[in-house]
Amino acid sequence: MKITALKTFIVPPRWLFLKIETDEGIFGWGEPVVEGRAHTVEAAVHELADFLVGQDPSRIEDLWQVMYRGAFYRGGPIMMSAIAGVDQALWDIKGRAANLPVHQMLGGPCRDRIRVYSWIGGDRPADVAKAAKQAVDLGFTALKMNGAEEMQIVDSYAKIDAIAEGISAVRDAIGPHVGLAVDFHGRVHRPMAKTLIRELEQFRLMFIEEPLLSEHIDAIGEVAKGSSTPIALGERLYSRWDFRQALESRVVDIIQPDLSHAGGITEVRKIAAMAETYDVALAPHCPLGPIALAACLQVDAVSHNAFIQEQSLGIHYNGEGRDLLDYLVDPNVFTYANGMVTIPNGPGLGIEVNEDAVIEATKVGHRWRNPLWRHEDGSVAEW
Repeated sequence: MKITALKTFIVPPRWLFLKIETDEGIFGWGEPVVEGRAHTVEAAVHELADFLVGQDPSRIEDLWQVMYRGAFYRGGPIMMSAIAGVDQALWDIKGRAANLPVHQMLGGPCRDRIRVYSWIGGDRPADVAKAAKQAVDLGFTALKMNGAEEMQIVDSYAKIDAIAEGISAVRDAIGPHVGLAVDFHGRVHRPMAKTLIRELEQFRLMFIEEPLLSEHIDAIGEVAKGSSTPIALGERLYSRWDFRQALESRVVDIIQPDLSHAGGITEVRKIAAMAETYDVALAPHCPLGPIALAACLQVDAVSHNAFIQEQSLGIHYNGEGRDLLDYLVDPNVFTYANGMVTIPNGPGLGIEVNEDAVIEATKVGHRWRNPLWRHEDGSVAEW
């Protein structure tokens, strides 16, 4: 079998899909994207096609090394996301050719389903208690919310109090035992993170995500000192070499590699195994589309340290018109029940993409960009 073509599709709300075709008619789907840089990653995918067309798609490990080591400049969000989407599609082809789900080719599943969490609220955490209660009523047993608006490197206790009040309202609405995670989103700097983490201890959070930007991993131990709340990060780390420092620092309790950013199934499988040796949990990042989620679930199935999966059904970024299930032939492949989702057992990634719907959606496309925030003094704020 030989690869004959790589076809990309820019589709709303902010996704990029990839279809790899072969001379035997077997194809595979991947989702190579950086949110806000979809067209840039698309260009990188087509540059990789120069190395891939004419190659045997079953040689996944070798092709991964070619894409990564064959370039003098390597790593980073754009290239690793391009590699990730290609890798997903290659595993999809391999599974379809063997009539096996990817997880069976990775050693077989150690679980049949995994807990998922639902996003609540928007970028500015206010008045989210009602949304939290609605999510729990739908059956979710875990939720995540943004925990901070823009914050200066040294800011006021008024902002700390407002954050605590918003989280308190959610906790009151959902009760003490629903999992609640709070994402600092890298918006909080070291001087304020220490105070904020201490204030949130009372809410018995499932985890705090990105208490600082990933480039400040060495300071996380300092800001989290004395807190019992688990610390999670990893959506802005792109390889096992990036994750090595996070694991060796022993300040991270949960890693969150993104299957569309961190080199795909091949790389995240290795990252997950590395984390297991440090007794660190796995919770893949995935506010993306159905192909990315399907890839995550294949890795969740074979990773003993996986405990929960992010998913984008109803997430505020999706807006109206296109959501997680809208590009699938059979939306029921992701069976949600009792706060969990079933691991797909179909060949490859276990999903069937509705290519007609994808092609139609490319007529709309997107140029999604994240908001640009500024502080009151006019300087740029972390978003």
